[in-house]
Amino acid sequence: MNTAVPRTRNVNEIPDGEGASGYLAHHLRLDGSRKMAADRLRSRIVLAMALIGVAYCVIAGRLAYFGFMEPGGSASRVLADTTIAARRPDLTDRNGVTLATDINTASLYAEPRRVVDPDEAVEMLARVLPDLDIKETYKRLASKAGFVWLKRELTPSQQAKILNLGIPGVGFRSETRRFYPKGTLTAHVTGHVNIDNSGIAGIEKAIDDRGLRDLRNSGMTIDQALEPMKLSIDARVQYFLRDELEKGMERYSALAAGAVVLDVNTGEVIAMASVPDYDPNHPVEALQKDRLNRMSGGLFEMGSTFKLFTTAMAIDSGLVTLNDKFDASKPIRIAGFTINDFHGKRRVLSVPEVFIYSSNIGTAKMADVVGIEGHKAFLHRIGLLDRMQFELPEVATPSEPAEWKKINSITISYGHGVSTTPLQTAVAAAALMNGGKLIPPTLFPRTREQADAIAQRVVKASTSEKMRYLMRLNAVKGSGGRADVPGYRVGGKTGTAEKVVNGRYSSDKRFNAFLASFPIDDPQYVVLVIIDEPKREEGAPSAVAGLNAAPMAGNIIRRAAPVLGVKPDFGVTQSPVMVSR
Repeated sequence: MNTAVPRTRNVNEIPDGEGASGYLAHHLRLDGSRKMAADRLRSRIVLAMALIGVAYCVIAGRLAYFGFMEPGGSASRVLADTTIAARRPDLTDRNGVTLATDINTASLYAEPRRVVDPDEAVEMLARVLPDLDIKETYKRLASKAGFVWLKRELTPSQQAKILNLGIPGVGFRSETRRFYPKGTLTAHVTGHVNIDNSGIAGIEKAIDDRGLRDLRNSGMTIDQALEPMKLSIDARVQYFLRDELEKGMERYSALAAGAVVLDVNTGEVIAMASVPDYDPNHPVEALQKDRLNRMSGGLFEMGSTFKLFTTAMAIDSGLVTLNDKFDASKPIRIAGFTINDFHGKRRVLSVPEVFIYSSNIGTAKMADVVGIEGHKAFLHRIGLLDRMQFELPEVATPSEPAEWKKINSITISYGHGVSTTPLQTAVAAAALMNGGKLIPPTLFPRTREQADAIAQRVVKASTSEKMRYLMRLNAVKGSGGRADVPGYRVGGKTGTAEKVVNGRYSSDKRFNAFLASFPIDDPQYVVLVIIDEPKREEGAPSAVAGLNAAPMAGNIIRRAAPVLGVKPDFGVTQSPVMVSR
């Protein structure tokens, strides 16, 4: 059987009814459809490639963003952490000895969302950090936070051990930590910083308050080595002073003690300490109630050291001379009170005798000559009753009676009834020793020319000369004998003040002080020592200032004078003489 095989026709064989134009139109339609399909496919491919490209760009952008961020996950967190890392200037003594510096340390943080097993992580960390608060750490690791601190300021050994644990989601951040190489030596002067390296006490807080905090917050101090900040403190003298304070506290079973060495011509604080103190490397110790900086932040009735100022006031007024005499044979009775002498001579006393015998009666009568208003004005003029201008933030404001009456003037004349800071007392005494110029104290180096530019004259030069004479007389013949150091011509004044307990003066609780200056013919330094509630030594007749604060001051002078460059003079003339400057 024959099978018909279809044959392809060419255009010449197309029947007349079908026509060539219809055939071409049919094939053109087919070609157009194929082209449109190809175009659509091409567009879809291009769109897909564009979307993929955009996705990669977004991913790359996010990676770059996170690369510049800290693990906290927010710009504010990064700024805060960067501020923590800002460096502080080194603090040095006047000879370049480092008192405070920054060291690099590592702190441990976590990103809780990346921590696989909080329980296991806490358990592993506790092996390296036994003081870790386990409950608090678990709470942080189990949270949804993007960033949490776990432990600040790790040791290199701790960091290495935690690294070896390989805990996911846990990392380290490099920070700066404040370090005080001398420990307790200058605690109340340098002060200390908090965990974020911001100053919160002493000079550390003062320099933050003066602009460093603003620089830190603006990021201008990050990773920059700032110029060291030199203080007026001499670390050698500071050591002698603090050592004698600790020995005195132990020897006399006292609650506390303090001292300052002040340059009378510049106002520079060469050494200052108050014990008990603390180690600024462990600033939590500063929170204990007895760690107060008593020298600038404590208020005390300074006792008979105030007789120095009462005598200077009387002489400077022109109403009293060294040759004048006052009757101290009988107590003064006023407003129901009796004013008496501790060891009264019960006779008429000259002004020098009133001073060296520390007569309350004679001193009160000198104040009475000047009058209440003159007395009040003088103590303000010499800086004892106004808040002192000083670099440390720990400065107390003195207290005085709201209304001065005659009884107030009498008791204030010998150091009861007003409270001031020991440092202010030393500064006022320096004015009486240096020729009569009140110079604000400073913890930074200051030249004599700079001091003279800001000094205020508070007494005549002749008054200063007479007060130097009386100070030396008291060290040779009066209560200051135990502070005298052969060769250095020390002058001084004791102060034994009864403390107020439950609103009444206590006869067995004392606040003692000794105010010294040397060399007295041309004073360069004032030394003030205070000791709170000293007990009577075995074999001693009492616990007055001449038996404890005075020898402590003498020991400080004996050790510090050679270091300060004061040359001893062992000439024959060691008696007090009037020498004009």
